[in-house]
Amino acid sequence: MKRQLLIIFAMLLTAAVPALAISNNTVEIVYNGSTATVTIASNIQNYVTVSSGTSSHVVLTQADTFAGVDPTTANTDGEITYSLSGTSSDGSFTLNGSYKCVVALNDLTLHNTAGPALILLNGKRVEVSAKNGTTNTLSDAVLYDTDGTTLLYNGCIHCKGHLKLKGKGTLNVTGNAAHAIYSKEYCEVKNCTVNVTKAVKDGLHCKEYFLMESGTLNIANTGDDALQVEYANDVITAETTDHEDENTGNFYQTAGTLTFQSFGGYAIKADGTIRYDGGSRNFDSSKTLVSAGIDGLKASTVENGETVVYDLRGRVVPATQSLTKGIYIVKNGTKATKKYVK
Repeated sequence: MKRQLLIIFAMLLTAAVPALAISNNTVEIVYNGSTATVTIASNIQNYVTVSSGTSSHVVLTQADTFAGVDPTTANTDGEITYSLSGTSSDGSFTLNGSYKCVVALNDLTLHNTAGPALILLNGKRVEVSAKNGTTNTLSDAVLYDTDGTTLLYNGCIHCKGHLKLKGKGTLNVTGNAAHAIYSKEYCEVKNCTVNVTKAVKDGLHCKEYFLMESGTLNIANTGDDALQVEYANDVITAETTDHEDENTGNFYQTAGTLTFQSFGGYAIKADGTIRYDGGSRNFDSSKTLVSAGIDGLKASTVENGETVVYDLRGRVVPATQSLTKGIYIVKNGTKATKKYVK
């Protein structure tokens, strides 16, 4: 009888203790095989919509009306943090939105059998943070468009906006379809350890510029370049303060460690320049390519405010000279545009 009373008392006590509420501005996603549990903090429930139910292929949309709510000391901008944990051998995370956010990885193992593991369609800055002491592993598979030949996405991590890889944990990425990590705009690495174990194309492919600020980036077994930086569009700029609104196609390393091996193309291929201001490198530095050859065009190179045309070796093409077939940089003021002559 005494034992039964103790059991009943324990059950009542447990029922009386509510589940711990998650922090403000946080969405928690826990993967478990073919399902995922999504919990949204009460203060942002009006801003985040789940359209995937309990499926392990999680699809969230962050409302365009969200502009940051209830900032805290640890989240000064009031951004939404999406915290991903657990394991799925057939799952993914798709995020739609228009504001900056954080995707925190907490011992996540995620493989998608049709497409990327992380599909970040937010056009602003997305910080992917491998949390301190955690190991996170992502892999993907081919997903074609309706024509059966065109890939729908370019990377196991596919980011539409600016991508910052941060945190003090470890992130392992395998690109079975195309690039392992793809950012349609700039990419920065800070503090974390990123291991690209394989990529059909580039290990890391980004546009605008790439900055290795600290941490470790290991890339191996790529079908093409270990790392490639492209212009994002034809409006080319010089290097800017804090790289704000910069589109140079430049590669920068200020600290950290780079190790590139077993790559099919170049160790680094950049449309702009390749600059090492610190850190260490474990690869043959001669196996790099500056594909455009324009080294930070400055406004002072424009004479009398007139348009100046450069070839890809940075030489001014005289106005009296006819342009032969090729690629040229046309500069006026602080803006430069890449032009093709057929």
